[in-house]
Amino acid sequence: MIEALKEGQFCMFRLSIPRRTLFRGCLILLGSAVCLQAGMAHAAGNLAESVRALGFKPHKALYDIRLSGTKSGSQIVNIAGQMFYEWQPVCDAWTSDHRFNILYEYADSPPMRITSDFSTHETFDGTSFSFSSRRRRDGEVFEELRGYAAIDGDGTGTADYTMPEGVSFALPQGALFPMAHSIGMAEAIKAGKTFYSAVIFDGSDEEGPVEINTFIGKTVDGSSVLEDSPNLDKALLSSPAHEVRLAFFPLEKDTAAADYEMNLVFHDNGVISDMEIEYDDFTITQKLIAIEPLEDSCNALRIPEKTDDDGAKKG
Repeated sequence: MIEALKEGQFCMFRLSIPRRTLFRGCLILLGSAVCLQAGMAHAAGNLAESVRALGFKPHKALYDIRLSGTKSGSQIVNIAGQMFYEWQPVCDAWTSDHRFNILYEYADSPPMRITSDFSTHETFDGTSFSFSSRRRRDGEVFEELRGYAAIDGDGTGTADYTMPEGVSFALPQGALFPMAHSIGMAEAIKAGKTFYSAVIFDGSDEEGPVEINTFIGKTVDGSSVLEDSPNLDKALLSSPAHEVRLAFFPLEKDTAAADYEMNLVFHDNGVISDMEIEYDDFTITQKLIAIEPLEDSCNALRIPEKTDDDGAKKG
């Protein structure tokens, strides 16, 4: 199933599509996908405990990406491809791997294929984050990003790129990394809130931190938007889901308008089963076509057994 696809082609776009978009869909958003206003409280604690309480499930997934609409004047004729996404805990951190492969077709220029690999490592305490990516245009590497970011004790932080050299950003107090943001959004949903806002840094481009305003909608049947397939693990998709809309505002840009907006079907276990991304002149969809659970090899999400005061297990 997904193993076979991992050896093949996956997709990502950039030329006219911000990198961070698909990443967060996992994000995002897992990526889809954090702390409520408790950004610093989570950073001081252990994100694994929050994920355990929320019931997030490590998994790998494959999404089909398609152009769903254009506006007058758009030069985009077609966009088609796939994204492979993998998220799981290691013994001290969350790791994610995103692989993209997208074909762009334009009205007045030759088509091109953009492929990308993007990996992250975010420690359980929410204070350390590393990232690495490589992007190719028709097989030729044209961009590489690598770097490290850290949150200090006062809640502020810095992000420094080793490739390209000389790129750095100050992170404002309360800024989060991707997994922490996903936890915050899930906690807001669990608390019955309808709005959640946070500044995050994900290293997916050279534009720095971005403010994300999240509008939480109604409960939905997340599996109803998917075609029945043996490649879809029904247990993962049985988790309750909500409609969520996100608006992205890069801090480096002084504008009241969002860079782009995104609609998600976000499950309580961290799975994103459907996504629509709206840009100024076109819209794309990202549909889940395969998903399966991953092993928690370090038992990072295992619920500790209760013991009595002498350390013996309680029956």
